[in-house]
Amino acid sequence: MDEVKVVVAHSERATLRVGDVFLKVDADQARIDVEVEAMSLAPVPTPEVLWRKPPVLATAALRGTTLGRLGGPATGSPAAWAAAGAAIRKLHDAPPPPWPGRAGRSIDELTKELDDECELLVTNGVLPADLVTRNRQVAEAALRPWTPAFTHGDLQIAHVFVDGDEVTGIIDWSEAGQGDALYDLATFILGHEEHLDDVIAGYGTDIDLDVIHAWSSLRSLLAVRSLIEQGFDPFAPGCEVDVLRSRM
Repeated sequence: MDEVKVVVAHSERATLRVGDVFLKVDADQARIDVEVEAMSLAPVPTPEVLWRKPPVLATAALRGTTLGRLGGPATGSPAAWAAAGAAIRKLHDAPPPPWPGRAGRSIDELTKELDDECELLVTNGVLPADLVTRNRQVAEAALRPWTPAFTHGDLQIAHVFVDGDEVTGIIDWSEAGQGDALYDLATFILGHEEHLDDVIAGYGTDIDLDVIHAWSSLRSLLAVRSLIEQGFDPFAPGCEVDVLRSRM
């Protein structure tokens, strides 16, 4: 029998790997619906759907390895990072799906969520007030009108597989939908901004770096408490709190 490997697990969902098959268990049927539909529409390589029996979605493993993970070493040549940038641009240039995604929340909704979260981070003593205040100022640049794009919504480097300099697939599409393209880019280079020039080389130069940094701060501020509640450590080297400290 193949070894069962836990890829990720928390209160919302879990992903297991059994041999060459990934099993995603998600009690929220709507998220699985979005994932399957988004993969069918995305103009980039995605895992093959093998079968689906709620609450489980089975997909084939992808060739190659990921570019790394947040808080860990990044791998891949400059050409591989550029290839990832080109694949992301191809996604963003495609007609967006008809539903809003994680990267498509309204400015008013995001502003309220951000302000409420910043208050909780300080009053509960999770982060120092000066760190929160500075990153809230940086995050303001993300709170502006944007043109809807086809966004992945959770484009961590651990979700992009490469083989040599070729992108072989992008996984985890449950947050996909219409959104701000720069949110995806900020998520992708979070904690690994040393590769931003390579990504831009593949993506194109029409990128507002202030907005990229703003989304990084905003995303990190919103993630800290929820990650702690799910058993992850945003204070680990290279993770969300280090991203926030880099703005000081």
